[in-house]
Amino acid sequence: MDTPSDQHAYPAHWEADVVLRDGGTARIRPITADDADRLVSFYEQVSDESKYYRFFAPYPRLSAKDVRRFTHHDHVDRVGLAVTIGGEFIATVRYDRIDDRGMPASAPADEAEVAFLVQDAHQGRGVASALLEHIAAVARERGIRRFTAEVLPANTKMIKVFTDAGYQQKRSFEDGVVRLEFGLEPTDRSLAVQHAREQRAEARSVQRLLAPGSVAVVGVGRTLGGVGRSILRNILEAGFAGPVHAVNQGFPDTGDTVEGVRAHRSVRDIAEPVDLAVIAVPAERVPEAVAECGEHGVQGLVVISAGYAEQGAEGRRRQRALIRQARSYGMRVIGPNAFGVINTTPQTRLNASLAPELPVPGRVGLFTQSGAIGIALLSALHRDGGGADGVPNPTGVSTFVSAGNRADVSGNDVMQYWYDDPHTDVALMYLETIGNPRKFTRLARRTAAAKPLVVVQGARHSGITPTGHPAPVTRLPYATVSALLRQAGVIRVDTVTELVDVGLLLAGQPLPAGPRVAILGNSESLGLLSYDACLSQGLRPLPPRDLTTDATPEDFRAALAAALADDGCDAVVVTAIPWVGADGVPERPDGEALGAALRTAHATAPDKPVVVVHVELGGLAEALSAAAGTGPGSPVTQRGPAPSPAAPDSGSPAPDSGSPVPDEVPPVPRTRRIPAYPAAERAVRALGEAVRYAQWRREAQRPGGVPEYESIDERGAAADITRLLAAAAPGEEGAVPRAHTLGAEDARALLARYGIDVRPTLPAPDPDTAVRAAAELGYPVALKTTAPHLRHRADLGGVRLDLADEAQLRQAYAELTGLFGTPAELRPVVQPMAPRGVDTVVRTVIDPAVGAVLTFGLAGAPSELLGDTAHRLIPVTDRDATAMVRSIRTAPLLFGWRGSAPVDTPALEELLQRVSRLVDDHPEVVDVQLEPVVVAPRGVSVLGASVRLAPPPARDDLGPRTLPAY
Repeated sequence: MDTPSDQHAYPAHWEADVVLRDGGTARIRPITADDADRLVSFYEQVSDESKYYRFFAPYPRLSAKDVRRFTHHDHVDRVGLAVTIGGEFIATVRYDRIDDRGMPASAPADEAEVAFLVQDAHQGRGVASALLEHIAAVARERGIRRFTAEVLPANTKMIKVFTDAGYQQKRSFEDGVVRLEFGLEPTDRSLAVQHAREQRAEARSVQRLLAPGSVAVVGVGRTLGGVGRSILRNILEAGFAGPVHAVNQGFPDTGDTVEGVRAHRSVRDIAEPVDLAVIAVPAERVPEAVAECGEHGVQGLVVISAGYAEQGAEGRRRQRALIRQARSYGMRVIGPNAFGVINTTPQTRLNASLAPELPVPGRVGLFTQSGAIGIALLSALHRDGGGADGVPNPTGVSTFVSAGNRADVSGNDVMQYWYDDPHTDVALMYLETIGNPRKFTRLARRTAAAKPLVVVQGARHSGITPTGHPAPVTRLPYATVSALLRQAGVIRVDTVTELVDVGLLLAGQPLPAGPRVAILGNSESLGLLSYDACLSQGLRPLPPRDLTTDATPEDFRAALAAALADDGCDAVVVTAIPWVGADGVPERPDGEALGAALRTAHATAPDKPVVVVHVELGGLAEALSAAAGTGPGSPVTQRGPAPSPAAPDSGSPAPDSGSPVPDEVPPVPRTRRIPAYPAAERAVRALGEAVRYAQWRREAQRPGGVPEYESIDERGAAADITRLLAAAAPGEEGAVPRAHTLGAEDARALLARYGIDVRPTLPAPDPDTAVRAAAELGYPVALKTTAPHLRHRADLGGVRLDLADEAQLRQAYAELTGLFGTPAELRPVVQPMAPRGVDTVVRTVIDPAVGAVLTFGLAGAPSELLGDTAHRLIPVTDRDATAMVRSIRTAPLLFGWRGSAPVDTPALEELLQRVSRLVDDHPEVVDVQLEPVVVAPRGVSVLGASVRLAPPPARDDLGPRTLPAY
């Protein structure tokens, strides 16, 4: 963009868009020599007090020398960053590298003095905090490890910026000045502070879009029909609480009205502030509309217009330009190609979408990347699970976002909003891509600890990414990604129907305390189907109780009350079919009576979930969905971001106190609704997901830890890695090291630094060498081929075990070479025998989209053919390791299956944690393969190991807060 300042090239990668505390956006970029006029204009708008705080003396204007000093940087020892909105500076920060005497210096000096200046009109927006994150990241990149800052005691705001950042710091007071010194390496506290600020800012930015005080629809037609006119009508018919404006260039200047609201030719003509603009004009006219909105001070945009990345290269270029333009004015964007947004809360009642009517208010939040799926979800929730009798049973919605191409606002942003939204108890998401998987996983874990998050992912097997969705590509199989999402607490389902089924249960019922399920009803066959479905979901069903076809509503009430009162029952499935009359003709009894009976029984034990499977029972679904309080009394109304109705009384993590939602607005009352399903499999699948999620919630309250092992030599491993990478670099000076796989001895030595012992292996290119190797290692030994086509394939005969002496070894050598080829082809090796046990495999992979992943399974067919493997994100805790070992389907082989001796699973779990520590401590370790790992009744033996090193990949989750780049 701008010209370089001094001798170093302009660092374009430092440019970033950020979300500020109030939800607006700004751009951070390096200051260059071309910014002289901007700097002077900025300084003139700063108050005398702020200037005094910056320079410790009256400083009314900048001299020409000052301007040059503050705009000419070498981007190494002298760096300046600016925050801009609309191309104009609103804040600056500068660091100068200094030596231990405080004098200007160059590397290897690793300390710098830092100073900020924020325009008074933008103070309090979190500008300085965001700038500190970015200037600290820049300094670390340039080899600076510490910042010093001198601040006047009266400048309490700036002191707070430094002290609240979470870095380790020292503070002193000399000559009337507060001197602060702090290291720049991220700490647990600094990352926690950064994530909390990120959550508040992004939640606020979404709130500005979902709860505006006023709305303008740009592109409203003068005649009936058309997208803009339909959205305007939908907003008005929903009863939006604030002013609404219609905008179209074709309107006359005579002050006409459309749908009863004032019509304007331009957003600029609107005399009052506009918070949200819904843009529904052809794509080629969108830039003009965005400029008008930005100049008028509009806070956010919903772009319905199509013609962007979904239409190819030219559309992608147009989409990038749209987001850059909107962000330059501090606006966030939902869309383009969006279906719209909905907020049913009484104080908002916004339907800025193509949905013809506002959904019933409730406590379910919906996010979808597809307008068609959004329509399907709204319709399915309205039917309340699609009862067979077709009777509408509304389940309420709190907010709905259909993001289209999600070029800016994504599911991550909406999750930040839902996390402490008091109006949302359950979050349902349809995703076709995950733009930032590492961040999604982090946010999902945090959200799921407070309220259920149910996700269905489209296009998961086709490998085709929707053209409108920019997203990094993961190399991991879908099953692995799914396992990692479940590890984060996400309830992952396969279909939209399952998404709705699970959402209905979680929105209306408490979480079960365990897997024990009572089954009762008036159909023995339906009860048996429910029993089988429970077993397939891993639940523990009690024997079904058949009430017979003569059962009355009162019989149902008594049976349900008894089941709920049983301490051995955690949930109840009620099955109901029509009564059969004396003449054999099915009767359609009063479903309302049965529904009322079931609700009455449930009120006696509202802390246990109840689901109903019904077949052609008229009015039952509607009766069951009637609001019932959480206890025998009236419905309970709560305020603020309290735990979800699905949450057990478990003390889940409290949401951040910085909720962006005003607490004076009473949320929709939380109610108990008994969900009804037309099939046993659907009801039990939803119940099974609730059981598993409840178990995750209980375990999440007792997170494991990453053990410290005294035998780990982290510094020694770091030195080895540095040496090995340097040795692999090309010969020219300053060359970047190349990725490469370590030799066997180097791999063994590196793993040994972390207490991972690999059994020695010696090459055997001929029989005599094999005999000498065996003598060195000690009998008994194994003779193995290492040719790629035979490696780890004992089933093909490429391994000979328990060779007790030279004669047996020579005979085995002759057999191998006779069957499979020459020694040069087979690459035989000799290895000491390990104790017999179960062969397993441990692997790690660094995925560019997800991060470091640890994988475990049994060696051979179980993992390679059946995909029976467990996956966890690194770092792996002790609880993670324990769960990994027990989660594979073949785990019984480790615990004494069919009378075999149980193996040493604690030693296996320790090995998993040591491998995890190695990869987490040293990001240069990009691949580890341990195969086979023999787990014996006592101890583990690693027989084969491979380690791959490479320059560490970028970690976007450890850097400063930024929006996706455009």
